[in-house]
This record gives sequence, C-alpha cells and structure tokens, in this order.
Amino acid sequence: MSGIDELLATTARLRAPDGCPWDQAQTHRTICDCLVEEVAELLQAIDRQDDANLREELGDLLFHVAMHAQMASEVGKFNFDDVAREVNEKMIRRHPHVFGTGDKLGDPEAVIKQWEQIKLKEKGHKPVTVFKDLPATLNTVLTAREVWKQIQKKQLPTGQTVNVAEVKQVAAGLTEEAAGQKLFELVAACREAQIDPDSALRRYTQKVQATAEGKTV
Repeated sequence: MSGIDELLATTARLRAPDGCPWDQAQTHRTICDCLVEEVAELLQAIDRQDDANLREELGDLLFHVAMHAQMASEVGKFNFDDVAREVNEKMIRRHPHVFGTGDKLGDPEAVIKQWEQIKLKEKGHKPVTVFKDLPATLNTVLTAREVWKQIQKKQLPTGQTVNVAEVKQVAAGLTEEAAGQKLFELVAACREAQIDPDSALRRYTQKVQATAEGKTV
C-alpha cells in the first residue's frame, strides 16, 4: 500500500463511527483555524531551511487535504482521487508548452502570461472585472501586492494615489533585508501613532483599486 493510500485509510478510520470523537466532530469550517496554523508552520520551516521539519509540515498539510476530501466523500460530493485528478488535469491543460503542442516558452514571464490567458478562457462564463476576485481572508499585504500586480499587468491608472516613479526608485536595488527593515519600522511607527497598520493598508488599497477601476473615491 502506498503512503497516500495509508493516509487515506487512516483518515477514514478516524472519521468512522468507532473512530476518534474529535475527528468525528469536525466540519470543513471547524478546522479552518488549524489549517491556517499548519500553513504558518510550513512557511516557518521553509524560512528556517529546516528540511526535516518541512517534510513533517507538508505531511500535516496533506492530512488536512485528506480530511476535507474525506468529509466531502461522506456526503457524496467528491473524494481525494477527484481532487488529485482535477488539479493534475489543470496543470496539464495550463502547460501546453510541456504536455501539448504549444510553442516552447523561454522564460517564466511568458509562462505566467500564457497561464493567465488559458485561465481567462476557462472561466469565460464569469463576468469580466478589472480586478480578479481576491479572497476576503487574504492578508492585507498580499492583497496590496495582488492589486499592484493587476495594475501593472493591465496598465491601469492610479492617479495621485500611487507615486509610480517613487515606487520604481525604491524598488531599485531593494533587498529582502532592507524591505523587512522598512516595513517593520513603518509598522512600529504606526504603533507609536496609534494607527492600525492592517486597517490603514486595507483601506488605502481599496482606494487605489477604486481609482484604477475609474470609481469615485
């Protein structure tokens, strides 16, 4: 029996009527906090370049995938195999330069552009919007990064909300260490000024996004 088959069997056993009371009581919603915690621990292992811990944390994350798939299979919605097959088909479909007859691509930027084009065709039934629908639970820094990414990609106007020249000037030669220092100092300054940095960034990102969409701010 393969490792994944063993994991799926264990997960099913935990959820069985004679299994574990805690696992039996869980739903997709109740283990959300645990999932977020596992992702944070995985990122920590990556940052520390701790391969042994990385393997363990990947296993914990995989258990969550198995758990969600098991709960879905119990009510006849889908199972782990469906999840694996769907993402595998997506990867093949969105990499025609590897698995299909598409032209060979020479750099990561070309791959990203092709990926977005294929994705747009696949989701063509959805209303076209200036910005893609970002999860409400995405943290404010990642949300700001994604909004700026879309602004650059689609060459959207930012008016006076963003000093683009200054952004490029700051980015020139910026290192991870320097970026971390600047961000930390800005967060610390917000604390001194009794400003919630999370709320400040979220609201300003919304203002930038509205400007790019041509809405009144």
